Amino acid sequence: MPPNTRRVLIVGGGLSGNGLTVLLRRAGIEVDLVEIRPDWNVVSGSGITLQGNALRVLREIGVWDDVEAHGYGFGSLGLIAPDGTVLHAMEDLPTGGDDLPATAGMRRPDLQRAMADAVRASGPPARLGVTVESIDEASGEVAFSDGTSGRYDLIVAADGVHSAVREMIGVPDRPVPTGMGIWRTTAPRPDEVTRTDLAYGGPCYIAGYCPTSETTLYAYLVEPNRDRSALDPASYADEMRGLAEGYGGAWKQIRESITDPAQVNYTWFTQLLVEGPWHSGRVVLAGDSAHACPPTLAQGAAMSLEDVLVLAELLTTRDTWDDALLTEYRDRRMPRVRMVVDASVQLGQWLMDGDRDADVGGLMGRTMGVLRELP
Repeated sequence: MPPNTRRVLIVGGGLSGNGLTVLLRRAGIEVDLVEIRPDWNVVSGSGITLQGNALRVLREIGVWDDVEAHGYGFGSLGLIAPDGTVLHAMEDLPTGGDDLPATAGMRRPDLQRAMADAVRASGPPARLGVTVESIDEASGEVAFSDGTSGRYDLIVAADGVHSAVREMIGVPDRPVPTGMGIWRTTAPRPDEVTRTDLAYGGPCYIAGYCPTSETTLYAYLVEPNRDRSALDPASYADEMRGLAEGYGGAWKQIRESITDPAQVNYTWFTQLLVEGPWHSGRVVLAGDSAHACPPTLAQGAAMSLEDVLVLAELLTTRDTWDDALLTEYRDRRMPRVRMVVDASVQLGQWLMDGDRDADVGGLMGRTMGVLRELP
């Protein structure tokens, strides 16, 4: 069946769903994109750290110019003491190649807006406020929440770590808490913040920040996870500001800006790796629906983007879409994804265990060295 006669449904208008939509439409494949949130996720969120291998895929999708213009690129990582003293600065490995920054920070709404614009430029926008009610995995018949239906040659579950489509097709894996929780907020960027700086120790496991534009950064504090039901969202700014009092340097200015609880987010770190098949019939998992990891390596977005790059490559270069193709996609991704999930979880576990002899630098270096290679 020629690609231009095939029809694909992508469920989830986040980073991976938007990216796959653009890549497939570029090859002449008809794509419908549905997103449950009516705002298309463009109005909320703090920041995101994008390693070079993520930037490499974003360039392929066609949004690198937007990332470069609205984000903040840098090439080093600072390790600081809780009082703000710089202990060590190291060059980041440019995992996307020497022609891209090693790392870029960006406000999540700005990145989502760029991706949504790319989807619109490629064809119809996402159908917002719509999700899937039922799927026939064999025939590709899909019923939607707005009362419509359709038949597709392939359905891609890009609906996140708590994927409803994954559950519909009977995949038993679910995200598991790792034991850590993270406070995140946006803040004005102090002039001296030109890279990510991380403090290990103090009141929290990790205190870090990442510049996201010329004027903004996002800051985060990682601690043992708390009972979320016992936390009042109205107290989020007070909670994060109180934790930040244990840190100096740029944190003083950051702390003074943490006043609006609506700008503070609290979530748990989780891990997920679907060990069995990533597809059932005509339905296949991509991105966080198949795997997710704590952001200790800042590789979650990169792994999701690499998924859609590989899946798009296979779908646009093969005459036959069958079990063998979808199995090849999973088998090609699994070693790399497993390495990142395992390393990300291990880094967090070492912090929780207080292991001062852990080979943190070695593990990070080995992992990033592999990620420089094409997926």
